[in-house]
Amino acid sequence: MTNVIQPFHLLVVALAGWLNRHQQDVIDYLIEENRVLKDQLEGQRLRFTDDQRRRLAAKAKVLGRRLLDEIETLVTPDTLLAWHRKLIAG
Repeated sequence: MTNVIQPFHLLVVALAGWLNRHQQDVIDYLIEENRVLKDQLEGQRLRFTDDQRRRLAAKAKVLGRRLLDEIETLVTPDTLLAWHRKLIAG
């Protein structure tokens, strides 16, 4: 096997880079959208159903507290993880 980059490998690397950039653009948009929604709420309390809490808690648990602290969430990381303990793990 040679150390020469094959055209197919170059194509795969280019495609992976494009997909990563595309996904990051989507994530950046959704974070900004959350910021706008929070600004519009101006301290109003959001009401979630238990199903909505479960869905958010399941996704939040996968991310973990450290990442949740870094992103703009509609509720605090503590609340999300408490929902997970109460509605899923418990």
